[in-house]
Amino acid sequence: MSNIDIFIWEFLGTTVLCLLGNGSVAAVVLKNSYSHGGGGDWLIIVLGWGFGVFAGASIAAPSGGHINPAVTFAVALSGGVPWSSVPVYWAAQLLGGFVGASLCWAAFKLQFDNNGDNSGTRGIFCTNPSIPNKPWNMVTEIIATFVLIIFVLLNPVANASLSFGAVTFVIITIGFALGGPTGYAVNPARDLGPRLAYAVLPIPGKAGPDWGYSWVPIVAPLIGAGLAAGLAAILPAVAA
Repeated sequence: MSNIDIFIWEFLGTTVLCLLGNGSVAAVVLKNSYSHGGGGDWLIIVLGWGFGVFAGASIAAPSGGHINPAVTFAVALSGGVPWSSVPVYWAAQLLGGFVGASLCWAAFKLQFDNNGDNSGTRGIFCTNPSIPNKPWNMVTEIIATFVLIIFVLLNPVANASLSFGAVTFVIITIGFALGGPTGYAVNPARDLGPRLAYAVLPIPGKAGPDWGYSWVPIVAPLIGAGLAAGLAAILPAVAA
């Protein structure tokens, strides 16, 4: 597959991921939305992101359905994609995250404009730790990403379209079990792309994008992916 094809599929898949994932949060957070104040907020958000992964990865199936720089990094470490294609994957995923979040804003523009107080809307776009402590926030994100990546690498049909349903359930379980402390980015593009969109979109009364924390959901998932790839590489030898 050419790098142009990779870019197109990964861009489209990540765009849909962030449109649906950010949209599920917006539906809960913003006033004048039918989901606002209806209860089950975290359930809606986790399921929205989980099935957003299914939709996005299925769309991006021709390129492997990565839609996540951490997945691409781990697959490259495992020899599944050439390193020369990694920047293409990452650029497409980052742009997809930005466009998907921007489309989410467009879909909810009237709700943003009539929300009254948009100072707490950054969480619609990107993650925020419930208790800020960057070293421990890093630990949480590393553990959560490790769980995702080790499953992807050890699943014998990890890049086949039917397996995305299984990955969806892993994402949902990670959200329920490990998402509370940091909002479980586990995907640098799904955090940085929407964070950039939030920084430039004309949302009245919004807060800042919190660049001081922004590196955590970039670096930690890549570390978690690297650790998972390392373990996946030695497990066959251990089993033998």
